Amino acid sequence: MVTSPNKVAVIEDDRPTSEQLAGWIRAARPELQVDQWFDRDAAEAALAREHYEMVVLDIELGRERHAGVALINAINKLKAGTPVLVVSAMPAAVYRGIMKALDAWDYLQKTSFDEAEFIDTFLDILRAARARQAPAAADPAPEALQLDPLWQRSPMWRGQRINLPLTAQRILATLYQRAPQVVSYEELYDVVKSGRTRDNVRKHVSTLREALKEVDPSFDAIENVPMRGFRWAGPR
Repeated sequence: MVTSPNKVAVIEDDRPTSEQLAGWIRAARPELQVDQWFDRDAAEAALAREHYEMVVLDIELGRERHAGVALINAINKLKAGTPVLVVSAMPAAVYRGIMKALDAWDYLQKTSFDEAEFIDTFLDILRAARARQAPAAADPAPEALQLDPLWQRSPMWRGQRINLPLTAQRILATLYQRAPQVVSYEELYDVVKSGRTRDNVRKHVSTLREALKEVDPSFDAIENVPMRGFRWAGPR
């Protein structure tokens, strides 16, 4: 297989949608080469031939209702670790869990997202994939808090998994990475992405604290800074 850095694939049978997604990617990251495929056979051949940094695909291709599932399975068989972002009209409430079980990295439902959300999700996955492939300088000592940068696995606190929704995971990662600085409400709005109000941020932080207290009743590492935001005050 030929290694192709800075190369991504968009697999979508609807040409206007394919052009829109490819155009958004090129505008956000002009250095990326975007290959567009419109049917399962052509896409499957390309996946066997090329090593893409990332694949964006639809579940339905032409008359094949679950062609995207077959393509994800083909990617997994190659064991290249290629991240997959699924963009489909199928209801997210039903299919997000199915796609996660197949090792897709994220799922966006058509008509329910805009360019900004697509690009944010796309770039988050791309950065996480590149970070995973970067060689580690040394094996660090285990930390009290362990985060998965891909958000595919639950974070761990003192060796125990924490059951958290994705938004709460992002807030936790932001607070932890910015410690010991205070992270303002306004900065956390970018993490929450929707429902950008202080009340909503506080609800997510409350969910986060409750989940951590379930595995550690003495947990108190998230500090509320009145009128400003929140701060990670725990071990690093």
